[in-house]
Amino acid sequence: MALKYLRRNITLSLFLILLSLLLYLTHFLLFGDIHHILIYFIGDLAFLPIEVLLVTLIFHRLLNEREKRVMLKKLYMVIGAFYSEVGTWLLKFFASAGSHSENLIIKDHWSEQDFNNADIFIKNYCSKIDSANCDLVVLRGYLIEKRDFLLRLLENPNLLENESFTELLWAVFHLTEELVVRQNIKQLSHTDSEHLSIDINRAYISLILEWLQYMKHLKENYPYLFSLALRTNPYDPDASPVFK
Repeated sequence: MALKYLRRNITLSLFLILLSLLLYLTHFLLFGDIHHILIYFIGDLAFLPIEVLLVTLIFHRLLNEREKRVMLKKLYMVIGAFYSEVGTWLLKFFASAGSHSENLIIKDHWSEQDFNNADIFIKNYCSKIDSANCDLVVLRGYLIEKRDFLLRLLENPNLLENESFTELLWAVFHLTEELVVRQNIKQLSHTDSEHLSIDINRAYISLILEWLQYMKHLKENYPYLFSLALRTNPYDPDASPVFK
């Protein structure tokens, strides 16, 4: 396929070059003015580097930026579906296990700096959720129910544009598998419980970081969706989807 494409390009290039020579020859035969031909030929040749600059560096960059914005929009649609279907429930579940933080009570007046501060706080935050404090039976049942959904997300090509979200999905999916392979989830050894705690905290931190970026995106681009997200914030004890 690649060889066929190369041959086609070479054929097209040769055809265009021959056509150009034929047109120059026709011009010379009709007017016999080689001086005029050379003036325009050198003028066009001198403009060629500028034309390459405009096409390859400017127009191409503008097209790439537009394509990137479209791809990013599609990506955030996928992220929104994830939090609507799985992520928000997991945040509530882990927060109820003793990981509540006032730094994550997002307000309508938050600026970009506020989001950045929250992001820095979480990156420096050492999550210490103990799997012994979690209802692992409920968690396992929920993740098994959503496993097909997670697998479909992993197959989405738009996720290639966001490595951190892909890592989040892998962390959640790995936690699912760890819970599934244990037959007696209610009786775990101390070592086994510690291992699950590590998996839970890894997934939880990724969940929060991506959630903060998603909330920031909603505030900047979709105020109506951001309003609902504020009213369902898993970290706000006063949050309610119903307007009072």
